[in-house]
Amino acid sequence: MTTLGVILFLCIGLILGLIGGGGSILAFPVLYYIMGYNTDEATTFSLFIVGLTSLIGAIDYLRKGEVSVEAILRFSIASLITVFCVRKFVMPNIPTNFQLLGFDVSKHFLTMVLLAILILASSYNMIKKRKVDRINQVKWDEFSKSPLGLPFVILLGVCVGFITGFVGVGGGFIIVPVLIFFLRLNFKKAIGTSLCIIAINSLIGFTGNFGHQHIDWLFLLLISTICAVGILLGSKLSNYVSPQKLKPAFGWFTLCVGIYVLIKETILH
Repeated sequence: MTTLGVILFLCIGLILGLIGGGGSILAFPVLYYIMGYNTDEATTFSLFIVGLTSLIGAIDYLRKGEVSVEAILRFSIASLITVFCVRKFVMPNIPTNFQLLGFDVSKHFLTMVLLAILILASSYNMIKKRKVDRINQVKWDEFSKSPLGLPFVILLGVCVGFITGFVGVGGGFIIVPVLIFFLRLNFKKAIGTSLCIIAINSLIGFTGNFGHQHIDWLFLLLISTICAVGILLGSKLSNYVSPQKLKPAFGWFTLCVGIYVLIKETILH
């Protein structure tokens, strides 16, 4: 464990507390590039840290009743089954090197490139300016059927579960739009529901590693505690700092991280 790594995890928690999301996607790069864990260890530890911090973040939404239990059941059952299967059966059986579309590809390369793409997508989601959408501000009923049908929602849940299991990130920037546009939740309820889904998926996915990897529980609990402290500090500071102004700035920083990961793992590898 490095001092820089500890400071960065404190900052990740701080960002989560200030803007309500986005910071956890940087857990993997910190674990891999700064703290020296390999890709398998980094994805495993990231799942636990992301899951626990998301759970802490969801508590306030649960207390306010801004969580849709029915949406969680319809969306997360498919995703949590997928993420568990990916961690338990798929990841341990992917060879270190294999051929994909006629090219020699390593498991490490595939994981890192997918991670870079997700970081870039997350940064775009934070940077872009949103127009006021009064429809999504309306207080919808607890749950409304997707206009494309439940099978489509299940398919999206499977996709999110695969991403979470393969790379160890929460995927909130995917889940929130799905909950808003397909399950008709208002924005605040979508955020609270998303945090619950991320927590469930990540922690269930983490259990899929039992028997395949050594788990450094002391390290995980220490880092998670540091993140939790950051979240509490961020929540206090959010009363004095505008999350709307901070989010794009953090998005640009995240964009730089995504570009760095992509260049390092392709051009400079």
